[in-house]
Amino acid sequence: MQVSEILKVKGTTLFTVSPATMLSDAVIVMAEHDIGSLVVMERGRLAGMLTFREVLRVLARRQQEHRTGPTPPVAEIVVREVMNVRPTVAVPGMEVNELRRLMLEHHQRYTPVMEGELLLGVISFHDVAKAVLEEQGFENRLLKAYIRDWPAEG
Repeated sequence: MQVSEILKVKGTTLFTVSPATMLSDAVIVMAEHDIGSLVVMERGRLAGMLTFREVLRVLARRQQEHRTGPTPPVAEIVVREVMNVRPTVAVPGMEVNELRRLMLEHHQRYTPVMEGELLLGVISFHDVAKAVLEEQGFENRLLKAYIRDWPAEG
């Protein structure tokens, strides 16, 4: 199975923000749509990814800084300050096993799918797990049907 097949099933709905978006606004978008990542676009190009991991890291860092002295309010943080500027990307023809290896190796739960400079979508680890489970279920049904129709030896 290839990455392009997961995108066909999942669809290509994308939620994007610019690097200048206030982090608080980005978090609201993520919460409203129950999503774990936002694509950061600048001038029509992928500039980075914002995931709940980056949000938690900046909140933890600010809390630690607050203990040692005054810090600027979280409301003043912009996405550019916390986004992952070099997300690992997948390509449509990539095999799912290669994508899984890549995601595990880079500890990346959300992976943009690019065709050259064109962003096609984002695949989550959940999307990969669901696709693999569905593919295995299909293969199991085929095998059971094949075994059930096995010709009798005579």
